[in-house]
Amino acid sequence: MAFLCASTVVKAQQIPQYDFLEVIVVQKANNRGKVKRIRVEEQESLVGKGISIKQIEDFETTAQLLNYMNSSNWEFLDRQAIVSDDNDPVWMSYIFRKQK
Repeated sequence: MAFLCASTVVKAQQIPQYDFLEVIVVQKANNRGKVKRIRVEEQESLVGKGISIKQIEDFETTAQLLNYMNSSNWEFLDRQAIVSDDNDPVWMSYIFRKQK
């Protein structure tokens, strides 16, 4: 009696795990998007990531924010705006992710 032995190699697909970070940017209305304030809440995803809330909140343009996050290997995912009136500030939510 002959036994046929078949070995099966099973490889589990790795699903990347990410940390997510939300940065709120308040822009002046009707002023070509000039940044009024950048705000970052304390978030668990910031622990040990080598980026500083203070430094992020000191930026004066969204270009500075995006360049800093990119150089720190945070990937830009999405931006959503909330506009209530023509003369009210525009609240922007920028979402970034970084692979754990």
